[in-house]
Amino acid sequence: MFLGEFEHSIDDKGRLTIPAKFRDDLEGGLVITRGLDGCLWAYTRGEWEVVSEKISKMPSNNTAARNFARFFFSNAFDSIPDRQGRVLIPQNLRTYAEITNETIVIGVMNRVEIWSPAKWQAVRDQFETNPEAIAEQLQELGIDF
Repeated sequence: MFLGEFEHSIDDKGRLTIPAKFRDDLEGGLVITRGLDGCLWAYTRGEWEVVSEKISKMPSNNTAARNFARFFFSNAFDSIPDRQGRVLIPQNLRTYAEITNETIVIGVMNRVEIWSPAKWQAVRDQFETNPEAIAEQLQELGIDF
């Protein structure tokens, strides 16, 4: 399970150093793709297979399902970290996420999210300024703490 928040830089070659806490889980390879909310999602290869299987079961006659599959798979990038724990983030994914040289890397249970600091701060601010609204939305989804 991926947990925590870490600040990392992208080097001149577009490589991100994976947080040490995540390296063991990702050393066998990972898949990075466009996530929702303007960030990148990175999955272990095993988890990628699980998520891919779920998406493959979505109805192909549903426009939203087809469009999501296109969005999710069209820019997916398969990679293996180097000996220093670095992984290439392709330019098209960095552009999508508005990542230049600094990143925020967070663990979100079964995936790692890679954010531009400005976008991550906006998400944090939204949550921190109105946690009651988010609690209500979660309750509507049947999640009660």
